[in-house]
Amino acid sequence: MDQKDDLLTDVMQVATEAGHIMLENGAEIFRVEETMERITRHYGIDTGHFFVLSNGILTSGGNRYSNVEFIPFKGAQLEKVVAVNRLSREIEKGGCSIQDARERLADIRNMKSKPFLEQVMGSAVGSGAFCAIFGGSLLDCAASFVTGLLLYVFVLLVSRRGMSKIVTNILGSILATSLSVVFMNIGFGEHPGNMIIGSLIPLIPGVPFTNGIRDLANEDYIAGSTRMIDALTVFFCIAAGVALTFLVDGRIERGIIVLDGMKTSVETAGWCIQAISAFLGTVGFAVLYGVPRREYIHVGICSTIGWMAYLVMLRLANATVIESTFVATLVVVLVSRFMAVDRKCPVIVFQICGVFPLIPGAGIFWTVYYIVNKELSVALTTGFTALGMAVAIVLGIIFMTSLPGRMFKISRKKA
Repeated sequence: MDQKDDLLTDVMQVATEAGHIMLENGAEIFRVEETMERITRHYGIDTGHFFVLSNGILTSGGNRYSNVEFIPFKGAQLEKVVAVNRLSREIEKGGCSIQDARERLADIRNMKSKPFLEQVMGSAVGSGAFCAIFGGSLLDCAASFVTGLLLYVFVLLVSRRGMSKIVTNILGSILATSLSVVFMNIGFGEHPGNMIIGSLIPLIPGVPFTNGIRDLANEDYIAGSTRMIDALTVFFCIAAGVALTFLVDGRIERGIIVLDGMKTSVETAGWCIQAISAFLGTVGFAVLYGVPRREYIHVGICSTIGWMAYLVMLRLANATVIESTFVATLVVVLVSRFMAVDRKCPVIVFQICGVFPLIPGAGIFWTVYYIVNKELSVALTTGFTALGMAVAIVLGIIFMTSLPGRMFKISRKKA
């Protein structure tokens, strides 16, 4: 009886540690539960039960084991999620003892995040490339590159001091907006709106936004709602920082800075430049999300295919931005599923990066600007468009996540 209790405790601790690492590094709720159940099932424990929330795990092994852990989200390190997922597959195949699994999990937990310079350059490249996606000129892209670099130096230094996420995002958006305004005033940039949007992109909460949708699609309503609220809070903080900067600048300059809407530069509007920009920008932000380096090319390809689908709908099919976003999301999720099977990697790695260019960060920025500028009717129109794009992403992910799932299961059986 004591040996059974010891085995139960060891297995439950290993499963809980695996779930802990995945949850705090950006995994979906259903994937955490699935991984924990896979581990306990292999070791012959059929009394294990898990209740996973967005920031906690409750485990029970009949009346002989119970544990509750609070797990705050530390930030996306998808490389750890991939490593734990692969370890659970090895355990399922019988290639790992309990002690080996415990040691492997310790190694995964101690995996270092991407180097400081790599993260800073990822932010810089992402900002510059996404400025091109949003229609900025080459000079605008250069300004966004510098701002994105300085912004992430600030974010990394502040995060090391333990400052709250709310304060970090507000101060970060103030810094990015202020630098863009300064660059515009000295002539380093042509279209301030494009510059500011590109500079703010590193702050966009792509992981909680996408995971919230996936959790809702899997009927994890509590976790999904919590993560969506977390994403909305970050969006609000970014908006507050931008609005505050405009108001202060208006006081100094005796008038709100005049932005003439998003301009599309002929230098970056071509299909080839757009494809290259989508690829490089996504790879840049894959660095920030801790995606394994061997998957950089694949997440870039996935995102580029989705962005090209968006442009085809918008430019050739004369679809609205909402319709184009919906179709592009369908394409991204479909490609993500194929890549996940081919690369034997969680679909979230490709999906989060793939939908990132579609997240309506530009719409939120313009809504804030028009509100500050007291153009409420235009702000309302812009805000509804941004909301429509967000809903299109939600519906696209839910639809494509649920419908083709059986098809992929069949393809695995055939394989």
